[in-house]
Amino acid sequence: MSNPTSTLERLDAAFGAFIVEPIGRVIFFDVAFWDNGQPNEVQLPIVVVWLILGAVFFTLRFQFINFRGFRHAIDCVRGRYTGVGEPGEISHFQALSAALSATVGLGNIAGVAFAVGIGGPGAVFWMILAGLLGMSSKFAECTLGQMYRRVDANGRVTGGPMLYLRLGLAERGWARTGGVLAVVFSVMCIGGSFGGGNMFQSNQAYAVAKTAFPFLQGETGSLAFGFVLATAVGLVIVGGIRRIGEVAGVLVPLMCGLYVLSGMLILLTHAAAVPAAFATIVREAFSWQAGAGGFAGVLIQGFRRAAFSNEAGCGSAPIAHSAASTIEPVREGFVSLLEPFIDTVVICSMTALVIVVTGAWNNPDAGSGIEMTSFAFASVFPWFPVVLSLTAILFAFSTMISWSYYGEKSWESLFGQRTTLLYKALFLACAFAGASFHPTSVLDFGDYMILGMAFPNILGVVILSGTVRSELDRYWARLRAGEFERYDTGASG
Repeated sequence: MSNPTSTLERLDAAFGAFIVEPIGRVIFFDVAFWDNGQPNEVQLPIVVVWLILGAVFFTLRFQFINFRGFRHAIDCVRGRYTGVGEPGEISHFQALSAALSATVGLGNIAGVAFAVGIGGPGAVFWMILAGLLGMSSKFAECTLGQMYRRVDANGRVTGGPMLYLRLGLAERGWARTGGVLAVVFSVMCIGGSFGGGNMFQSNQAYAVAKTAFPFLQGETGSLAFGFVLATAVGLVIVGGIRRIGEVAGVLVPLMCGLYVLSGMLILLTHAAAVPAAFATIVREAFSWQAGAGGFAGVLIQGFRRAAFSNEAGCGSAPIAHSAASTIEPVREGFVSLLEPFIDTVVICSMTALVIVVTGAWNNPDAGSGIEMTSFAFASVFPWFPVVLSLTAILFAFSTMISWSYYGEKSWESLFGQRTTLLYKALFLACAFAGASFHPTSVLDFGDYMILGMAFPNILGVVILSGTVRSELDRYWARLRAGEFERYDTGASG
């Protein structure tokens, strides 16, 4: 019988041409090229390769469900197929909002700017492609989250990779392997919830806030900001997924709408430059002017930003989507495939286009990260940095409330429900302290833990993909036959 070690060893051997080496906390492939007779190496995180390979596999395995299921996904979110009294704690729309609130964050503002600043406009093309492929990963993992969820006598739902890895692989005769993968995932998820899903968000939110509001600068300001943010988070997470879903259902459309509307206004003022921006993005995506290594660098930056932003394949979203009210697991899979589209194809692309049309990406005065994004918006609206600061704080807050739930459910799977109060206390302590932490150490820890979740999750979902495919074929046949009742007056909230 196979085990995780031998499986990963076989995968490692299959890559042959790549050299694996640890650098700090992250492991990279050194991809070697020869440009004009000279060696050139580009570093690519293994986890990005893992996520992209998984996304391609799922897209082919489910026959491009990311495209053919898009319209049905929108109907599901609108409540067109949701009956009254179906088991679960939140609606499809609230589940989508809760999961989006965890992924739509500062990476959509700062991370995209870093990718464009390093890889150039061509990185946007590969970022969008990776986002489209990631829709299939979300579909597969969130369908499994629903299939293997557990609902207690009080209607309280628990689901996610910690269940489908253990239960699903046990059905295949891999009980020990599934148990190990579930524990590894849970540990990584808890660490990710404290790091990238909490402390990093708190830290970067404070960095933005003190720039927009000078009175927050200094140690007293950081402590005050951390206390207010931790208190606000605590007021939401004490109500569990139902409160998180309610808040996210209001907050996510508001903050995404505000950001996209602002971006659209920028693009309208530069309408003449938009076609040229698209042409630049496509041209630079396939540019070989810098040789094979330069082309690979552009591709890697785009894939890397998409993988880090939408978390498709990391296993976090199934924890939220498992709580949705439905009797059809595949239906929630359809809902979830909208996440990478909204997060990466819409919001990340909006940021990238604004940076390109305003010329901020190659302006030495623009800085990098969120400074570049702020510079781009301020070039049209001088007052916009204040709005961007408020938006960034909302993005950070929304990420924190959803990641608290992800970490809590993983903690519960390891230590039991009675100990979750301790987890919440630790989470709020991290939210308070995060505002004063050095950002580099927090970012490294958070990325390592969150992206590390992808290794056990993708492996398990690939093994269980046949189960998902059978469920999808059954559902799709019934949908085409018109067997599902449509609720034309169904509410999305």
